[in-house]
Amino acid sequence: MATQPHLLVDDGDVHDIALIPGDPGRVDRIAGHCDESVTIAENREYKLVNATYEGRDLTICSTGIGCPSAAIAVEELANVGVETFVRVGTTGALQSNIEIGDMIVATGAAKNEGTTGRYEAVEYPAVPDYHVLSALVDASEANDEDVHVGPIASDDAFYAETDEYVDDWEAAGLLAVEMEAAAVFSLARRKGLRAGAICTVDGNLVEGTQKGTDTEDDELPEKAKNNVARAIDISLEATTQL
Repeated sequence: MATQPHLLVDDGDVHDIALIPGDPGRVDRIAGHCDESVTIAENREYKLVNATYEGRDLTICSTGIGCPSAAIAVEELANVGVETFVRVGTTGALQSNIEIGDMIVATGAAKNEGTTGRYEAVEYPAVPDYHVLSALVDASEANDEDVHVGPIASDDAFYAETDEYVDDWEAAGLLAVEMEAAAVFSLARRKGLRAGAICTVDGNLVEGTQKGTDTEDDELPEKAKNNVARAIDISLEATTQL
């Protein structure tokens, strides 16, 4: 098989399970929690590292922001042998009882984006694999985390999430909004592969603490101060069960 045009990897370059954060910088953060790691490729928003965590070989690959670039990552990783995808991300909460620093494991993602519509009808569900979902929940609970398990929304337009959208999502019982899970879940399902997502809360749209809001550190709950690192640990623990 030819070298993948965006990830710049070939068959055999990656492992069967991949942790897929959006941020390329988070690839190095995840690798820093592993026992050993080596950079495989880097191009545009995509950075790939192979690593080992407690004897489990895994690949870490950034997806960039949004479903279009996430879909490219899933397509090309699947082409070269990845069978399980775990999104490790951040998200904005949509329920008032969810605090910054809490963990959310998604049971499904509303398709408030355009990418999956090029693959299938909107009525087809964007849902994770049960075993990946269960491993993430179990790892969260084993780490004594405040974990919320339920549906989320994947949205294309970060700066167009109006009060009307937020009110509607909240009323529907959606836990949070992010930008990639719908594509990851849908493509994995269509390919007969496995996917799941754990996201740590970095703001609450209902409470008016969206990402980027100026908030003093001492006003944040303690768990917000190292929430990304804790989400990384949870995702790595889950890989040892998959």
